[in-house]
Amino acid sequence: MFEPNRVTFQSTMNDPEVRALIAAADGKLDALGFNEHGWRHANQVADVAWQLLQDLGLDSHLTELAKIAGLLHDIGNAISRRNHAATGALLAHAVLSRLGMPPDDIAVIIGAIGSHGDDHGSPGIATDPASAALILADKADVHRSRVRTDDVTHFDVHDRVGFAVLSSSVFASTATNAITLEILLDYRLASPREFQDLFRRQLAMCRQAAALLSRTFDVVIAEVATG
Repeated sequence: MFEPNRVTFQSTMNDPEVRALIAAADGKLDALGFNEHGWRHANQVADVAWQLLQDLGLDSHLTELAKIAGLLHDIGNAISRRNHAATGALLAHAVLSRLGMPPDDIAVIIGAIGSHGDDHGSPGIATDPASAALILADKADVHRSRVRTDDVTHFDVHDRVGFAVLSSSVFASTATNAITLEILLDYRLASPREFQDLFRRQLAMCRQAAALLSRTFDVVIAEVATG
């Protein structure tokens, strides 16, 4: 049945307040020295969270809620990096309520956003499929395009290892009952051990999220040299 007032991913993405919050969040993190957290990251996380739940056979309504959560998950950074998952959930509640989303759907989205954060020593913990998909999509988005400079003389360890990642993808396999993160790494910039060590906490969050989805979590790193 056609629902003319249904809040969708597209209508959320087109909302002026949402656009302003994502831009402000990315600007604040740029000033603080963090990597890209703008439209590229928001859309990437949204698409991957949606795809993971699609591949696992969950219903289309839940997959769209996960996609909206992916879009909004970092808007709390517009206020502060500290506790950005909790503040982001509150901001999302206000936005989605204004747009007219049903309370039950809002609860799923803000629960996912509130569960994803790993700032200041507090790891995110998945509690349902939407929050699990969001954590997996968010923590798997490691790529050189998120590093704000390509000047290696200004790299810190996060820049160097992030810039070494030429491609990353996360996907669910029904054949192996696993969720797999595949990384293509320029070994001249960073080693697989460095990647695993630097992202140890994020990878642990992914394992917990995959377990909630009744899947194992595997990391496959292929090494190449470029340039």
